[in-house]
Amino acid sequence: MSNRLAAEKSPYLRQHADNPVHWQPWGEAALAQANAEQKPIFLSIGYSTCHWCHVMAHESFENPAVAAALNQDFVPIKVDREERPDLDRVYMAYVQQTTGHGGWPMSVWLTPEGKPFFGGTYFSPDDRQGRAGFVTVLRAITRHWAEQRAKILKGADEVVVRLQQASLGSGQGEGLAGLTPVTPLFEAAEQAFEQGYHYFKEAHDGRWGGFGGAPKFPRASVIDFLFRSAALQGGESAFGSEAINLATHTLQKMAEGGLHDHVGGGFHRYSVDEKWFVPHFEKMLYDQAQMAVNYLEAKQATGQEAFAWVARGIFAYIARDLTDPAGGFYSAEDADSAVMLPAGQVDSAAQPAHVEGAFYVWTHAEITQELADAAPFFCAHYGVKAGGNVGHDPHGEFSGKNVLMQQQSLALTAHAFQLEVGTASEQLLRCLEKLRVARGRRPRPSLDDKIITAWNGLMISALAKGHQVLGGALAAQPEDALYLQAATRAAEFIERELYDAASGVLYRSWREGRSDIAGFAEDYAYLIQGLLDLYEAGFELRWLQWAEKLQAKMDQLFWDDSGAVGGGGYFNSRADDATVIVRLKEDYDGAEPAPNSVAAMNLVRLDWMLGAAAPRVARSGDSLTSAERARLITQALQPQWSRAPHALPQMLCALELTLAEPRTVILAGDPHSVDFKKLAAVIHEKLARRRVVLGAERGPGQAWLAARRPDLAELPAAINQPVAYVCADRTCQAPVTTPEALRRLLG
Repeated sequence: MSNRLAAEKSPYLRQHADNPVHWQPWGEAALAQANAEQKPIFLSIGYSTCHWCHVMAHESFENPAVAAALNQDFVPIKVDREERPDLDRVYMAYVQQTTGHGGWPMSVWLTPEGKPFFGGTYFSPDDRQGRAGFVTVLRAITRHWAEQRAKILKGADEVVVRLQQASLGSGQGEGLAGLTPVTPLFEAAEQAFEQGYHYFKEAHDGRWGGFGGAPKFPRASVIDFLFRSAALQGGESAFGSEAINLATHTLQKMAEGGLHDHVGGGFHRYSVDEKWFVPHFEKMLYDQAQMAVNYLEAKQATGQEAFAWVARGIFAYIARDLTDPAGGFYSAEDADSAVMLPAGQVDSAAQPAHVEGAFYVWTHAEITQELADAAPFFCAHYGVKAGGNVGHDPHGEFSGKNVLMQQQSLALTAHAFQLEVGTASEQLLRCLEKLRVARGRRPRPSLDDKIITAWNGLMISALAKGHQVLGGALAAQPEDALYLQAATRAAEFIERELYDAASGVLYRSWREGRSDIAGFAEDYAYLIQGLLDLYEAGFELRWLQWAEKLQAKMDQLFWDDSGAVGGGGYFNSRADDATVIVRLKEDYDGAEPAPNSVAAMNLVRLDWMLGAAAPRVARSGDSLTSAERARLITQALQPQWSRAPHALPQMLCALELTLAEPRTVILAGDPHSVDFKKLAAVIHEKLARRRVVLGAERGPGQAWLAARRPDLAELPAAINQPVAYVCADRTCQAPVTTPEALRRLLG
């Protein structure tokens, strides 16, 4: 018999609908039941492609005896962290503060009011190696709830107070809430940039790339910070060259490693070792989007086409496997999948359990069967061995299997097999395509087909940049011309399915229809960024106009106008959700950038694009410009980025923009003409300091812009070919009409 999760749309929640646990979704009804029965809440937070979430589900939540204990003494609630990132961050902050670590599945015990009093991550069902198992923990909490409830409630109240105090300081740093920044912003920014850069330089793994030891995660905001640092100093300078090398060495090693899906494109979530060799095999949309931008910027910084091809592989994967027919992008693919039965074996009882990485790994025999004479060449290049190539396999999942990892340059492999490099490249591509077809016959990992607004915003940005860097309509590769179309379809999907034009409200996700969960700060921030990037890629004014509206709504719903110390910036959640015990501001640029980091950059870009007419928000009776709000965000988070700049590399990038003079390129003419596109392409040829790009088509669009920026109405009269104006601090140089002249102006 199904529990109450059967009516939910989330794939993660539905995975638990047939558990014997009496799960409920988060909401007022579940909290009311806990209050009525005076039972503690057991809150389990995870996501559909989480390997250890599956493990705990199989070990504990599918166990009738464990379920009986949960059902008798607790109100069990399941939350999909991808649907409710605000709840995830609140309770993750508690778990990290009390245990020193975090992760998923997250297991937290709450009072009936939702206040946490005990928590952790994965619990084994039984006691192991001196650590209490899940059943032991349940029994202990039940006993303490009966005998020491007053003490538990008092401690939970104190926890909420600490979380609230931390949020007043715009973050979770203990003792920072009441500090007023004393170092001038510009001076503090210089210090933070320098400290952040040296932190990543010292942490960089000179052999395998990345920053720190195993496990290694691709943290896109760090790569972005390094490229921004190089652009500030100039890529040709000694400092700029060093920063580029730190970034591109990491990107190269990730692309060579097993983290990279060489057969199907895209990247897995993280590597369990320092070599990027054996990954945790789930594939997340937000990783693909941000890493695509990293590789495109590596192409800009170095001119090396290899980086562009990695980005193309990401986009091909997204188009093939993560794109809804209506245009939106799905969330993720699982790490686990079923092992394919041997030919002729049809006994369903013999079907093994799902195994992590089963879809992606290969035996030597499989490679030989599929590639025939080309197998030795392929095996040498990717380190495939007859007995398998995974040396450290504590769970026995990769016995006799191979994870593909490039062992050497293609030039060395070609030389070893007496081939020309071009011939070797063609042969390698044929081999990979054969394996992709063969892999397509295997049982696929489960697909989380939720369409999340925030993550779609990130992918829109990536595709827009792909259009710019890879040449768009002028591109030599046919697929490059499709990126702008894919980004546009996704934006249209969100506008159609996840936006209420009457109220101006975004919604979080879509699956079998729009969810009833209103969007969070990250949904607005990431989508606004995507729309600004989409406007600059195709110059369709509707996207800039929508971004302006969304920014005003974000200001209304999430802006901290308390006037308190640490005020300013955006809360993660809305003020009208009574089930959220405290409103936090994210202060860490992790797997996804903090909403405030992205929002600060959006505000500066809107200011540079629209000037004084950019969206304003009232704070303490005053009307603030976009630039002033961006400055307030950086000041509100100054204690965090001053103390630990490596925690907020994306915020440091935003900080650079808030302190810079406006940098604008205005392209006047028909955006659809070849000459216009040639001028636009010049802007994105090289890594450079960020600037905004405006299109003035000398029609209604230019009139709309000129109503906000009167200087745009004063552009010289139309001529027979497009012209480009390069402007700094709202002063423009003489217009130019050729790519060569624009290239000289841009330096």
